[in-house]
Amino acid sequence: MLDEVAESCASDGPARASTSEPANTLPSGAGETPPSGAVEPIAPTAGPEVELNARDWCAGHLHEERVTQALWDLKNPTPTDVRTILNDLGYIDERIHGLRQSGTATRFSLDLRDRGGRLCMVGSAAGSRTVVDMCGAPATGPFVPGQRKQ
Repeated sequence: MLDEVAESCASDGPARASTSEPANTLPSGAGETPPSGAVEPIAPTAGPEVELNARDWCAGHLHEERVTQALWDLKNPTPTDVRTILNDLGYIDERIHGLRQSGTATRFSLDLRDRGGRLCMVGSAAGSRTVVDMCGAPATGPFVPGQRKQ
């Protein structure tokens, strides 16, 4: 599944170059629908995403979009509901971490490290307020939610 999502991305390469343009963000607020169509992502200028290679950076945006859209309409998400949706998308249990209820939202992390990459995702499923962001994890060692490379 990781290869399928990233198939339109460049092969492994150096970290993305910075730009002074702001990154695109997902809309928030009740009654909104997730964005559709291709959005050209802009390279990050700060944070752990700067250290992601070109393939991870590109794939990260694709994972963000597919997970957000899948969770967007989930009313009152529970950890079980979120795990089921993530499994249906092809994310195996070994890559899903930190599923926990936090108020009306369910928080989670995804370990998407592949081929020496550092890609991970952190998310909060809360219906139309769902947010999924890419992050950078240490390239080696066990994945520990919340212990992202800064």
